[in-house]
Amino acid sequence: MAQARDYSAFFTSLIVHAVILTAMGMVHHHLTDNQPEVAIETIFDDERDQAEFEQVLETNLTVSENLSVTSGGMVSTNVGASTAPAISSQKIETSESLKEPEIKINAGEITAPGDDILGKDLGVGEVTGEVGAVVDGYGTAMSRISKELIRIMREEKIMVVWLFDESGSMKDDQKEIRDNFNKIYSELGIAAKQESKTRARDQTLLTTILSYGAGVHVHTPKPTTDLKEVQDAITKIQEDETGKENMCQTVSATIDKYAIMARKQDRRLCIVVVTDESGDDGAAVEEVITRAKRSKSPIYILGRESVFGYPYARQIWRDKKYNLPFWIQINRGPETAFPESLQYDGLHGRWDAFSAGFGPYEQVRIARETGGIFFVLPGKEATLAGAGSADKRQFRFQDMKEYQPLLLSRRDYDASRSASKFRTAIWKVIVTLNPHLDKQLNVRELYYPIKKKEFYDIGSKEVPKAIRAMGLLQKSVDILESIKPLRAQEKSPRWRAAYDLTLAQCLAYRVRLFQFCLAMDNHAKNMPPLKKKTNNVWHVRRVPKMLPPDEQQVKLTKVSVKHLDEQLKKAEVQYKFVMKEHPGTPWAQRAGYEMRQGFGMTFVDDYRSPLYDQKRKEIKVPKF
Repeated sequence: MAQARDYSAFFTSLIVHAVILTAMGMVHHHLTDNQPEVAIETIFDDERDQAEFEQVLETNLTVSENLSVTSGGMVSTNVGASTAPAISSQKIETSESLKEPEIKINAGEITAPGDDILGKDLGVGEVTGEVGAVVDGYGTAMSRISKELIRIMREEKIMVVWLFDESGSMKDDQKEIRDNFNKIYSELGIAAKQESKTRARDQTLLTTILSYGAGVHVHTPKPTTDLKEVQDAITKIQEDETGKENMCQTVSATIDKYAIMARKQDRRLCIVVVTDESGDDGAAVEEVITRAKRSKSPIYILGRESVFGYPYARQIWRDKKYNLPFWIQINRGPETAFPESLQYDGLHGRWDAFSAGFGPYEQVRIARETGGIFFVLPGKEATLAGAGSADKRQFRFQDMKEYQPLLLSRRDYDASRSASKFRTAIWKVIVTLNPHLDKQLNVRELYYPIKKKEFYDIGSKEVPKAIRAMGLLQKSVDILESIKPLRAQEKSPRWRAAYDLTLAQCLAYRVRLFQFCLAMDNHAKNMPPLKKKTNNVWHVRRVPKMLPPDEQQVKLTKVSVKHLDEQLKKAEVQYKFVMKEHPGTPWAQRAGYEMRQGFGMTFVDDYRSPLYDQKRKEIKVPKF
């Protein structure tokens, strides 16, 4: 009993400090501002008058018998295309080496045709491409790619280089593409009979298969017209165990080598990238665009949608020998040059996988600026983990049209964001509440020890982190509420939605962390018996039911049930505002999830296999 009183006194003392810090948080403070700032501006400005449409491609796995070919890359039929001049970029000195491209950057400018000539058929590489062709699978995407190649082949021969991501998560995708490759060759055969310009040319299409991870591997020694050789090459792609996906470096090096080869043969170089990640070298995106524009090489990307406002997703991998599941982190976003949402979920870094409705920023920008297409492959991914991974991963175009991310260079994004006091304040909150930058924001949720003494030792380290986070949240609420009058002046629906959701989360997470402190105090005083004798850990669980403070807690913290209810209602009102103001969008989806998840906290017992510790050195967890 004495020990239990000690635990109670300790946690109650911490809660008292939490209230004091919260009160201090009401005083104005400046949030940390030592991170690089970014900016964004809407493509729906006063100068934009080009109508846009979405095209959801129909599923068609059979070879077409009557091709309808239209000139592509002039007016996009999908989300986010633009007829505005291309933004300033960077010029790169090209490298002749495919294996080890060396990149030197010299500042410069590249411009696209003006509005007065965009109505002409300018050809590949002269106009922006499509950033969100929604397809039902690789078969549909392959059919669309074949039509794009046919369009180019009306004027010149082609060399197509396919770049496959070597991560283990891509094995099934590679097989599906290999099985659908005959669709491209068959439809191109039809085109050769229909087009007089094509009929006179021998070996109009050459194909090369490459794969990449940390390095680049060539699987067809020479560009080929042999379908079986192409399919066999895809089969031979090995998994890269480093977990690295240097997409930008690979594309740049591919252009360096194959653009010269294609030019010598009087061919157009086209590149198709197949990947489920955004890559590890996204800082080099402008180098890729510069090289591709210089060689007039369109880049098509078959990929997955980004995680909403977050760089990472997680895939489940299960050890075959011991059947132990592991969550493996992959790069999957965000959809913007820099995240526009909190990276924090009220206890630690995010573990969710909610869809952004758009592809990863680097990939979509590359496709758009080079005259290619980014194919959004919807549908459930069997190995994707986290909240939202099983949800419908395609939003209605009508709901998302106004919320398209800007595909500016990061430099221009930074300048635009920095010019707005409203956006700057939101960005400061996002940076300050980023657990990837501030590790003390990560409060333990899983695997607390069963024994009371060990539980106390761990809990005594986690509660102070929760108290500190409450103080940062209070400061964040103050800053967000101080810029509320500026919300009506913000033209971008994306940034208004970012403000609305961020404010709701900051309000709710204060309540959640206080509930965590109450749950910890109650559990230390009244640790219940295990529901199963075999269980060996405690987890913190988020539940709708709120924990009321007991008499001693009310006396010491001055926080009553009424006060908690007021805080909860304020957070709920803001979440409901998000769902009403931004229906059918990722912001509304996230708000609904937070509401359903609840704001209360409790401890539950569970079982964790000892093999995780005993056999961990033996288990070789892959890197995707």
